[in-house]
Amino acid sequence: MNRSDHLPPARNQNFSRREFLGASALALAGLALGGCATADSHAPAEPIIDIHQHVSYSGRPDDVLLSHQRAMGITTTILLPAGKVVERPSTHDGKSNGLAAKCAGNEACYQFAKAHPKEFVFAANEVPDLGGATAEIEKYLKLGAVMIAESKFSVECDSSEMQKIYALAQEYRVPVLMHWQFKMYNHGFERFYKMLEKFPRANFLGHAQTWWANVDKNHADQSVLYPKGPITPGGLTERYLADYPNMFGDLSAGSGLNALTRDATFTTEFFQRHQDKLLYGSDCSDLEGAGEKCQGAQTISAVRKFAASKKIERKLLYGNAKKLCRL
Repeated sequence: MNRSDHLPPARNQNFSRREFLGASALALAGLALGGCATADSHAPAEPIIDIHQHVSYSGRPDDVLLSHQRAMGITTTILLPAGKVVERPSTHDGKSNGLAAKCAGNEACYQFAKAHPKEFVFAANEVPDLGGATAEIEKYLKLGAVMIAESKFSVECDSSEMQKIYALAQEYRVPVLMHWQFKMYNHGFERFYKMLEKFPRANFLGHAQTWWANVDKNHADQSVLYPKGPITPGGLTERYLADYPNMFGDLSAGSGLNALTRDATFTTEFFQRHQDKLLYGSDCSDLEGAGEKCQGAQTISAVRKFAASKKIERKLLYGNAKKLCRL
């Protein structure tokens, strides 16, 4: 499993003061390289919206998150909270608390965004089968949350608890971002079309291993989470994107980058076919915000490399997110 799909890397578990200062210095240096005029403006020539980041991701300090996003050239970041810390089957008896990556919850994301309103907004989340889940989510929707995310729990995708969340998303006109991972999170990917049809005014974002593996029509073994090699168009993910106006794709994480880089011809054509349905996200927990260690920066590079036109690139890195999340 790729680290950037929410397995905390060992190197990020404890940060020394030296690591913190070093990371901050690297990130600030990246501002100049990334096109930012000054550390106060944080304004690259072309804006980028990152729909997928976390507070306290794998133990990363908040100041480093701030520097990381600026180094990548991100102008607006959506912070995705975890649900409450509980021990129940939906959280794998607590093993998946904090989105299995030490991510902070609703209040932490809200407060960070409140402290940096020009650069950050926030989503709302809760363990879906916990009593009062929808009330907790609605609390933060009323405070301005722009998304319900990240839904990363061991539940059936069409369970009554999840359907209550979809109904809430439909009411508040915010998308639901779902982490699809075979036998781990959001079970029943092949049945999800029923939810897309039942909640036509709720928008959904597909993310993670099972979502991206199934761009390939020939992907048969669902236990393979990071398939390699050429892609045959027409997989279930593509059909969801093509057939349902309310289904969108999150380009983030190692799973997204793997899908984008395994077949260059497919990716360029995939971007063309679904240019109005794909949104950039980073979902990376590194310290640097640049270079080979930063998967989010690599994904930006992949979008720029494989987009057939500047118009498509700008949709993927900015326009689609601005429209879908009403930013």
